[in-house]
Amino acid sequence: MRIGLSTPIVVQVPGIAAPWEATGGAAELARIAEAADTLGFDHLTCSEHIGVPADAAAARGSTYWDPLATLSFLAARTTRIRLATSVLVLGYHHPLALAKRYGTLDRLSGGRVVLGVGVGSLSEEFALLGAEWDARGAVADRRLAALRAAWGRKEVDGFVIEPHATSPEPVIWVGGRTRRSLRRAVESGSGWVPFGLSATALADHLRSVTLPDGFEVVLNPGRALDPLTDPEDARRRLIRLRDAGATVVTCAVRASDAGNYCDQLAALHSVAAAL
Repeated sequence: MRIGLSTPIVVQVPGIAAPWEATGGAAELARIAEAADTLGFDHLTCSEHIGVPADAAAARGSTYWDPLATLSFLAARTTRIRLATSVLVLGYHHPLALAKRYGTLDRLSGGRVVLGVGVGSLSEEFALLGAEWDARGAVADRRLAALRAAWGRKEVDGFVIEPHATSPEPVIWVGGRTRRSLRRAVESGSGWVPFGLSATALADHLRSVTLPDGFEVVLNPGRALDPLTDPEDARRRLIRLRDAGATVVTCAVRASDAGNYCDQLAALHSVAAAL
C-alpha cells in the first residue's frame, strides 16, 4: 500500500484546511512537495473547480488552485512523485485539449501524470461553463473513451498532437461514490477514488466487481492524521484502509505551518514503512 498526499494550500475546505494554509504560497508548497518527493511518497493531488457559487463556499470552500498550473510547478520542484488530478471534471473539457495539455505535463515530468477524472457534482458550475448537466454521465463516458484513444499518440483523427504523453497507456483514476463510478473505473480506468462511503458500502461496491490485475483502489483516512503526536492512531487507520482494500492512500496531516507539515510527513513515512 502506497501513501500519497492531499496537497495542502491548493484546496482549502472550511473545517479541514489549517489556518496557515490561507497565507501559504509557492515557497511553502514547494518545500512540502520536495519533502514528500525525497521521503518517497507516492503522489501529490490537486482538485478542479473553475468557480464555486458564493452561497456554497462556506461548505465547499472557495480556494481551488488550477491543477495544470499547480502540478506543472510541482513537477519542476520534484523528480519522482506522481502528479494526480483529483479530479478533473470530464464535462468541462474537450478530450484532445486534455490529451495535449496534460500530455505535455506528462512529457515535462517524465511520465508522472495520473489523470483523476470524474463526472462532476456542481450544477451551477456546469451552467457557468455552458456544460451539459443532465447527461453528464454519458458525456463523461464518451470523453473518457476519447481521452484514452488520444493519450500518448502523435496523430489523432488526422491531427498531429505534439508533444504528447510518454506512453499510450494513461494512468486514469475515476472518482465517485456509486457502483456506476466503480464500473466506469474498471472498464475504462486503472483505479477508483471513492469518497463519502461507509466501510460497509465500500465493501459492497468492491464485491460487486472483479478488479483487474494492478487496479488501484485509492482511499483516504477521512480526517487529517497526526503521526507526531499519535503514531498509533495513524497506524491503526492506515491498517484499516489496507484491510478495506486500499492499494493507495491519500493522506492529509495536521500541521501548524509548512515546517511542521514536513515534520509530520517524516513521521507518517516512518509509520507507513513499519506496516
